[in-house]
Amino acid sequence: MGLAKLNQLYREVILDHAQNPRHHGDLTKASGTLTLRNPTCGDVINVSVLIRDNQIADVTFSGTGCTISQASASLMTTVLIHQPVDQARQLILAFSHLITGQPISEQLEEQLGDAVLVGSVAEFPTRIKCAALAWHALDNLLAQKGVGNHD
Repeated sequence: MGLAKLNQLYREVILDHAQNPRHHGDLTKASGTLTLRNPTCGDVINVSVLIRDNQIADVTFSGTGCTISQASASLMTTVLIHQPVDQARQLILAFSHLITGQPISEQLEEQLGDAVLVGSVAEFPTRIKCAALAWHALDNLLAQKGVGNHD
């Protein structure tokens, strides 16, 4: 795919998820909820997760922030909902590597789906925290619940 088409796809996916976020809101019955703030730009993300049988049964987010933080949170929910916790934590780590410019396997890229498009923030270090905020919140929740290992 050419660079121009990739840039257009990036814009379309990011804007769509920012303007029409998936799994946006709060869970009434959550296994855990965590709010994180990015003091650099003012993003605030609240992530709620419901874990059943060591699987993410549901995950939602709410809060305010820039287009990247909102789109990344929305993409996170679509990627990680219904994932076993161990697999979700592996994908969170892969996403973290991706947005910091570290290589990940093609298999992990495929599993991240459209979220790989957010990886281009690696070129803009000030935006990495925006993209990572919701993913870090969910990883912290999973770690607090003592399920799954994150190497």
